[in-house]
Amino acid sequence: MEKIIEIENLSKSFGEVKAVKNISFSVEKGSLFSFLGVNGAGKSTTISMLCGLLTPDFGTINVCGQSSEKVKDKIGVVFQSSVLDMPLSVYDNLKYRASFYGITGERFQKRLNELSGLLDMGEILNRPVGKLSGGQRRKADIARALFHSPSLLILDEPTTGLDPQTRKTLWQVIEDLRREGLTVLLTTHYMEEAADSDHIVIIDSGEIIAEGTPLELKNKYTKDTVTLYGVDEKDVKKLGLPYIFDDSYCKLFIENTSKAAELIGNNRELFVDFEITKGKMDDVFLAVTGKELHGGVSR
Repeated sequence: MEKIIEIENLSKSFGEVKAVKNISFSVEKGSLFSFLGVNGAGKSTTISMLCGLLTPDFGTINVCGQSSEKVKDKIGVVFQSSVLDMPLSVYDNLKYRASFYGITGERFQKRLNELSGLLDMGEILNRPVGKLSGGQRRKADIARALFHSPSLLILDEPTTGLDPQTRKTLWQVIEDLRREGLTVLLTTHYMEEAADSDHIVIIDSGEIIAEGTPLELKNKYTKDTVTLYGVDEKDVKKLGLPYIFDDSYCKLFIENTSKAAELIGNNRELFVDFEITKGKMDDVFLAVTGKELHGGVSR
């Protein structure tokens, strides 16, 4: 697969504080890539270097085969805090932004119509940004980031504080754009968003401490659970596995789904009413960092 981002041996310090320590990773074109870590882990510093806002002390960053400083027009960023001008209307904000890229006149109106339809912004175009709800403002932020048709969209905690319906709507838009070839780099505190990623990197204290697909990470750092209903504890004990017993159910902890299938096949009389649950991304994050991300229900 073609790599849209290639980062090698990237480091950045602020005085005695080593914010990013010799990290390397790549992002495939068209993928959803999640970059996870608690506040202060090094995420924002890495993204600032990727966008050309900070200069690395060491290491290289390539976007679309070129240094990030040369391809800023191929990157769109939705920052955690809105960078729109609050007194101005959404229309004026977007017109001002588009002019940076020479998008004016008919080209501007055509792109505005495309994004307005995609993000359902018709009713807010002439309203001041400062008068919008959080979800409406986030739509305008995304339109701003997409106006110049970037190859890479960076989303820095884009749905924090939004209601579930607005989050769902925004993610549907992002999925539609990905199907057209857009690459998305995401930082988030909502683990169910990271669970849909093609690849995840977890950073802590400036270092990459785990990476892989969600399934690879779950298999490596968490256990599956099998919940049994209507069983006696004495029968469960014979299995020799760690478990939690309650009057209404028993929860067994299994290494992985393959082991669960083997266990069920060898004990059919016990596994009559049951369900298997994969480990969650929250569990992965907690296992590798010893810390907990707050902000959503995991899956």
